[in-house]
Amino acid sequence: MGEGGKLTASLSNPTRRTAALVLLSVTLVWGATFIWMKQALNALESELELYGTVPIVAFLVGARFFIAMVLLLTFFSNARSAVKEKELWRGGMLLGGLMLVGFVTQMVALEEINPSTSAFLTSLYVVMTAMLSVRMTQHPPRATLYWGVFLATFGAGFIEGPPHLSWGWGEIVTVISAFFFALHIVFTQTLTKRLDPVGLSLTSFVVVSAGAWAIMLVASGEIWVMIPAVLTTKGVILPLVLLGVGGSFFCLLALNMFQRHMHPVQAAIIYAFEPVWATVFGLSLGLVPWTWWILVGGSVLLCGNLLVELTTPQDEATKENP
Repeated sequence: MGEGGKLTASLSNPTRRTAALVLLSVTLVWGATFIWMKQALNALESELELYGTVPIVAFLVGARFFIAMVLLLTFFSNARSAVKEKELWRGGMLLGGLMLVGFVTQMVALEEINPSTSAFLTSLYVVMTAMLSVRMTQHPPRATLYWGVFLATFGAGFIEGPPHLSWGWGEIVTVISAFFFALHIVFTQTLTKRLDPVGLSLTSFVVVSAGAWAIMLVASGEIWVMIPAVLTTKGVILPLVLLGVGGSFFCLLALNMFQRHMHPVQAAIIYAFEPVWATVFGLSLGLVPWTWWILVGGSVLLCGNLLVELTTPQDEATKENP
C-alpha cells in the first residue's frame, strides 16, 4: 500500500479514531479538574491553615476516588466480580500505586515551585513514556513519534511561559512524579490488553483511595474533626463530586478502556493537551492572565499531535488493537 493509502486507512480506522477522540475528551475533563480542585482549596483556605495542606489534599484525593469506586460498583456488574479476581487486584495495586505516588509527589512539590515550572517538568512524562516504551514494549516508537514527543513536551511545558528552573527539591520531586505518570501509561497499555479494564479501574480506585487516606492518617491526628469541617464548608461538595465523577470515574475508566487501541507514546502525546484545556478554563474564569505563550504553546502542541496522526500507518494502528 502506498503512503497515501496508509494515511487514508489510518484516518478511517474506526477503533483508533474513536480511541483518539475519547482520550482527547479525557484531557478536556482533566483540564477542568484544575479548576475544580482550585475551587475546593480556595473554599478551604482557613482549614488548610488549621489542619495543614497534605492531610486535606490527601482526603480530597481519597474521596474523589471513593466516589468513582462507588459509581463503578453501582453501574458495572463486572466491576463487582473483579473483587474476587486476584490477578485484577495485582494489576490494580500496580496502576493504583503508580497513580498515588504520582499525585502525591506532584502535590507536595507544588508548594515549592510555580505552576509553569510544574507544567513543564510534568510534561516530561511524554519523553519518559517514549523511553520506557522502547525498553518495555514490543513496538518501539517510529521516527515521527519522536518529533511528536518533542513538540508536545515543548507546547505543554511552555504554554504559561518559559519555566524558571533552579533544580531544588521541588523540581526533582516533580520529575519523579512525571516518571511515575509515564510508568502508569506504559503499564496501563500492557495490563488492559489482557485484563478487564473495568475490573482494573475498580481495584486501582480502591488502592488510590485507601492509600490517600492512609497518608491523611499519618499526616494528621485530627481527622475526626478535620473531615466534618471539610465536608461542611460551603463550596467544597460540588467540586469534589465533579472531581470524582469526571476526573476519576469517567477519565480513568475511559483511559483504561481505550488507550490499549493506540501506541502508548501516541496516547501520551494526546494527554499533553491537559495543560492547554486547564489554561483555557483558567482564562475564562480569570485565574490565568493572557500571554502570547498560550498561543505559541498550544499551537506547537497541536502540531505535534497532527504530525503523529497524519503519519500513522495502518499496520501500526492495527497491531496496537487487541
